[in-house]
Amino acid sequence: MAVIAGALYFPALRRQVNRAKQLTEKTAEQARRELLPPAPVTSGDPMVKARMFWGANGTDGALVPVTVELPLSKDPVLRAKEILNTLLAGPVDSEARTLPPDAALLAFYILPDGTAIADFSEALTTSIPSGIQSEQLAVDSITRTLEANVPQVQRLKILIHGQEVDTLAGHLDLKQTFQVSMKEAPAPLPSRVSAITGPIKRAIEKVEGGAKK
Repeated sequence: MAVIAGALYFPALRRQVNRAKQLTEKTAEQARRELLPPAPVTSGDPMVKARMFWGANGTDGALVPVTVELPLSKDPVLRAKEILNTLLAGPVDSEARTLPPDAALLAFYILPDGTAIADFSEALTTSIPSGIQSEQLAVDSITRTLEANVPQVQRLKILIHGQEVDTLAGHLDLKQTFQVSMKEAPAPLPSRVSAITGPIKRAIEKVEGGAKK
């Protein structure tokens, strides 16, 4: 009886052990995959050596160009968005950062006269260190990075959450339009104002009205 019972029991036990082993291996494989970083999403855009302007360590108010390879679109609006999002992501050295890590680019447009409208989240004004030097450094890093990578942009108007604000963080005047390039703009771009609604459209119309004057 014992021999018969053993002959029936041990195969069943072996099956249970193998099933438990497979489950353990599957769980371990799932855990390993969860720990791995997600594979980068590749776009069809060609890799381009872009020049990003971040802060110089140990030198207040100075910017240094850093060359990074990025997949950049030929469309100037998409290209500008990709460039500015990289600038917002910041350099490897966090001390060289010029923009707050929690700031985000909400929208970007280029008017036919080469004036760009960049709409940022409120964190650009609330998280940046208050002071004319840090505020000027932030705007300079944006304008110089755009100048180096998006030649269609001649001037820059900065909005915060779709609205024109008085200052960046209490000092630098954001009612003005910042000069990006002194060079003649490439071929004019089609106007996109008709597709924009709300505060951003009114801000763009205000910029266009000021340019005509």
